[in-house]
Amino acid sequence: MTQSSNHSIPRGSPAALGFRLPAEWEPHEATWIGWPSNRTDWPGKFAPIPWVYGEIVRKIAPGEIVRILVNSQAHEAQARRILNRAGVDLARVEFFRFPTNRGWTRDSGPIFLRRDAPRRTLSNLKSQIPDHTRRASAQAKVAIVRFRFNGWARYPNWQKDDAVPERAARALGCRLFRTKVKGQGFVLEGGSIDVNGQGTLITTEECLLDQTTQVRNPGLSREEIEAALRVYLGVTNVLWLGRGIAGDDTHGHVDDVCRFVGPRTVVLCREDNPHDANYEPLEENRERLQHLRLEDGSRVEVVPLPMPAPLYMDGQRVPASYANFYIANAAVLVPTFNDPQDRIALGILAELFPDRPVVGIHAVDLVWGLGTLHCLTREQPA
Repeated sequence: MTQSSNHSIPRGSPAALGFRLPAEWEPHEATWIGWPSNRTDWPGKFAPIPWVYGEIVRKIAPGEIVRILVNSQAHEAQARRILNRAGVDLARVEFFRFPTNRGWTRDSGPIFLRRDAPRRTLSNLKSQIPDHTRRASAQAKVAIVRFRFNGWARYPNWQKDDAVPERAARALGCRLFRTKVKGQGFVLEGGSIDVNGQGTLITTEECLLDQTTQVRNPGLSREEIEAALRVYLGVTNVLWLGRGIAGDDTHGHVDDVCRFVGPRTVVLCREDNPHDANYEPLEENRERLQHLRLEDGSRVEVVPLPMPAPLYMDGQRVPASYANFYIANAAVLVPTFNDPQDRIALGILAELFPDRPVVGIHAVDLVWGLGTLHCLTREQPA
């Protein structure tokens, strides 16, 4: 655990200006998602994938706008056909023709920050503000922080994805903060972090500190990485877990392992089989959490979340995990795997989110792309 002090926050940075990364359960204006196009992400199984996306959009759209990235007019037309057949209200969908390499919007899409206005100012002045001024003010309260994306330091085709945050900022007319640490843009994927919206961020050493296998930021120390997270995401407290789960090609993304479900509560994946590859790293993460503290010094409440039985395709283990759920305004979408643990995981999450329905989305085909619901989505705060 590391607590920050304000003296290290540069003037003009997101943190200095009062911006923060909101928790996922806070109200959204929209969800961003990239319509699938790269068949190599689901080799031999691409055909059902757009239909899974259609179901995801159908569950999200009643509560917020869904903003979909497409590569071309033809790509958009294909998406419209599937969404229409899936029963999606297309008035709740907006399309942006931004070329992409892949559809993993959590990692390469825009990361939105929010600056909260004082309640007194809003309540006293809201009725006196003209509509056009109010709209401009709303835009000023949301910004995009432009982290770099390098294909998880694994794949060569990432240049189009890396350009998406800047394109989104231009399209929305919102402020863009460019990251820089030691003269270089800071590489960060959205799936490598999770926050409680109160100042605490959780991540893994395997992903962010790796300097040998899939290196995001060569030569940066733990302290320098923590400083960048404080400056650009407005957090004050960084919690480090160890490793991620087997089959994860990102090398340790936390959103397959441990997620905040409230300001003081996380769900943490647990593997009951001591012979499984995930048993030891997940037990180590559980032990670490017993000693970690939130931004106010209190303990983290940990709720165990089961793991499905190991899932293989073409002899390759895939990262099937219930922790890759997505919290939308109108529902919590949870990946399911035709596994007896599906029902248990859905029940645990339903108790933790009593304010919105918890919905299972069949993800056996989806996870062949080595990610599921959280990996595909990115929230834009209201």
